[in-house]
Amino acid sequence: MVLATSKHKLPIITWEKLPDDFILPDDPVENIQQPPLAAAVSDALIAANLIKPDMLIASNFGIVANISQKAVVKAPDWLYIPHVSPVAAGVIRRSYTPNLEGSPVAVVMEFLSDTEYGEYSIRPTPPYGKLYFYEQVLQVPTYVIFDPHTVTLEVRHLENGRYALQEGTSGRFWIPELELFLGIWQGTRPGSDITNWLRWWDEAGNLLLWSSEQAELERQRAEAERQRAEAERQRAEAERQRADNATEQLEVERQRAELFAAKLRELGINPEAP
Repeated sequence: MVLATSKHKLPIITWEKLPDDFILPDDPVENIQQPPLAAAVSDALIAANLIKPDMLIASNFGIVANISQKAVVKAPDWLYIPHVSPVAAGVIRRSYTPNLEGSPVAVVMEFLSDTEYGEYSIRPTPPYGKLYFYEQVLQVPTYVIFDPHTVTLEVRHLENGRYALQEGTSGRFWIPELELFLGIWQGTRPGSDITNWLRWWDEAGNLLLWSSEQAELERQRAEAERQRAEAERQRAEAERQRADNATEQLEVERQRAELFAAKLRELGINPEAP
């Protein structure tokens, strides 16, 4: 299904760096689950070593477009950019202007909230709806909307300049820009009471682990190796003990034989005689 957007005449869009004195929006997070959800999405990619130094993943980070000679900034709940130009040493990247500072934004995610001009808004005039901005201005190839309250996930891909709602496979959606599947996973994550998360799977269906899960897996492997080493130590100790026991038994038999030989000699019998 292609989502129809307004036929309002497209504005003139240019890509210009924000002035150094531009005050970025500092709106409060609209969804209390947004920060941990976004952190979990990033964590798995980083733990899998899929994010290279020239890539950018971020949460609530300003993306800049100049529309009709006016700077407009939107801050997706999560975004992925495949290539960004490096900043000078000591400079903190405050925002990102596509095509000027690197490649276009490839994936954006929004975690549903009930604000005006929000995730489904196609408002083509200031302050611009998010869907309109991502589709018509930034032309982001993949737009993800996750509602943590109703536990629903929607993925839209840009097709012929319009977003088309995708159909998932067993609840998972292929994200071509990252060559991974995205889906909802039920479970717990340390430090959070959220039970429904966005998770990544590779093409073979393997779940990408969070860093905490990798650490726990390594802990279990280390514990299994410790137990294996302890079992091997105990086995070696048991073998040593058996060898010692056998040596002691031989010594007992030798001493018994010497006593018997001594008795025979006392009786005038040569124990070594044929």
